[in-house]
Amino acid sequence: MSGIFSIIGSALNAQDLRLGAISSNLANASSVAAPGEQPYRAHELVFQAQPVADGEGGNGGTDDLSGDSQLGVQVVATVQSNAPPTRKYDPGSPYADQAGYVTSSNVSPVDEMVNMIDSSNSYSASVAMLQQASRIDQQMISSFQVT
Repeated sequence: MSGIFSIIGSALNAQDLRLGAISSNLANASSVAAPGEQPYRAHELVFQAQPVADGEGGNGGTDDLSGDSQLGVQVVATVQSNAPPTRKYDPGSPYADQAGYVTSSNVSPVDEMVNMIDSSNSYSASVAMLQQASRIDQQMISSFQVT
């Protein structure tokens, strides 16, 4: 059963990192760049299935004799969104370029809120799985107790 805890732990860690990136994006959603500078670009995480350790140091992440690895999730990179920055005509702004446009981040608050809900739901599902796995462990232990 320790393999399931490693898998769930990797999922919780990945969603925690994803929520951190989302909060950074939301904090910079309305940031603007001075003329000639690059605006803030939304950060996106890249997930990848990775073998997880079994927690006992024994079989290196295999859960049976066939050698099948237990796969968890790992954040392998953080990339910047390739969406174009937002440009708004505001010739009175000190951040306006020669044409009168202010360049701001490419963060879409609506998209980030959807991502936050998705990440929060994934986190909650992982916690529910962790609780269920723990209950199963407790039931197995109690079934071996002599009364």
